[in-house]
This record gives sequence, structure tokens and C-alpha cells, in this order.
Amino acid sequence: MGKIYYIIGKSSTGKDTIFKKLLDDQDLNLKTIVSYTTRPIRDGEINGIEYYFVNEEVVRTAKEQGTLIELRTYNTCHGNWMYFTLLDHQIDFKKANYIMIGTLESYLSLRDYFGEDKVVPILIDLDDGVRLQRALDREKCQENPRYQELCRRFLADAEDFSKEKINRAGITKFFYNDNLDHCMYDIKEYIKRLGRYCHVVIQYLDDLQNLDTITEGFYCFKASSKGRSLTSESFSELLDSLSVKGHSKVAFLIGIKTTSF
Repeated sequence: MGKIYYIIGKSSTGKDTIFKKLLDDQDLNLKTIVSYTTRPIRDGEINGIEYYFVNEEVVRTAKEQGTLIELRTYNTCHGNWMYFTLLDHQIDFKKANYIMIGTLESYLSLRDYFGEDKVVPILIDLDDGVRLQRALDREKCQENPRYQELCRRFLADAEDFSKEKINRAGITKFFYNDNLDHCMYDIKEYIKRLGRYCHVVIQYLDDLQNLDTITEGFYCFKASSKGRSLTSESFSELLDSLSVKGHSKVAFLIGIKTTSF
């Protein structure tokens, strides 16, 4: 069964970059669940990618229909902004693992809704001074910089991600993002250990004419009673060595004569 890996952390810790890289990683093959917000769209954002940008009528309708999983409202310098998740049939745990990004509050709501075995927190951490400089640099690039809102978010982070709240949420594992490559590696290995990350396809062939085309790009193993026997530990080490060499696709050929391959 699949899981939702939920990225959380203070502002400007690199959450968005990590989220996009994990989503684009073909080995992990994660799907995403797009949340909703009533805040204005920012420069560079695309509706349906970062969020679905909607009005408050969508929230009222979801409450009436009973499809509102979680809702957060923030009183900003520009009015009340709502962020929420809907039960809109984006999730099928039988088919995929998912990656989402949000707040500690939204993580807890999804965890309580779907269960601890289905929702896994990935908490990104970074030095506060580095975060503040990143936030300032990013805001300067906006057409209409909102420095008051930046300060509000930065101060709110101290309360939203206090040690007491993190402890109450039962989160004990952190991923420190002072080096993006190292942080990404640690997160990917964590996800691989916890969830199903192999995509398995069984294909039957009546003849071998298309074998070369089907197995193109794969590292092939041929099962044979006359072949070399490997322990599970040895085979695991072999697969690890193949992944290091760039082989992410493996094919097992069963019932094929030696003269045919």
C-alpha cells in the first residue's frame, strides 16, 4: 500500500526545491496531491502546479459537501488567506506513493484523517540566519515585494515549529538542508527504506523477435538452473552496485533458452 510523504519546515528552508526534485525523480516515481489556496498567485507560480488558486466559495461548497479534509486560515497584511486540502479523488494508495508539501498543522490533519501508517513527515531544517537571507533575496525579485508579510511568516515560524509542537507531533527525524545534494540523498534513501519504490511489470512473450526492443535500456538477468546461485545479501549488493553505475531498470528473463539470448 502507498504512502503520503509530507514535506514540512520553516519558510525558506528549501522545501519547494526539494519537493520539485523528489517529484521529478523517476526512480521514486512519486505522484503529488495539489492543495488549494485563496491567496493571490505569485510571480512564476502556475495554477494547478503549486496550488489550485480559488476563491472562498470553493471552501463553502466543500464544507457543505463534506469533502474538506483540512483548512488553515492566516490573517495576513493583505487579508485572510486560506489553505486547504479536499477529498477530490487525487489519492489511490493501491496505485502509488505520494509527495505533498505544507505546514505542521496540515500534516497533522492528514495524518489523523488517513492514519500514521499512511502519512510520513519529512521535516526540513536550516539555520535561521540563512533562512532570513534567502527570504530577503527571493522577495527582492518579486514585482511587488511584500516585506511585511515576509517578517510575519518568519516570526510565525518560531511559534509554528516550536520544539514543543514538534515533540507533540511525534517527529524525531530532521533533514538539514545546508547542502542540497546531501539533503536530497538522505531523503531519497529514507523514502526507499519506508515505502514501495519499485515499479514491477510482468510481460509474456510468444516469440523473441521483439526481445531486444523490449529490454533496451535494461540490465538483464537470465534465470537458469545452470546459472550462478546468489544469496539475498549478495544479490542486494549487486543491485546497489548497478544503481551506482546508473542502471535503474532491471529485467529478469525467465524461460528463455541460452541460444536465444
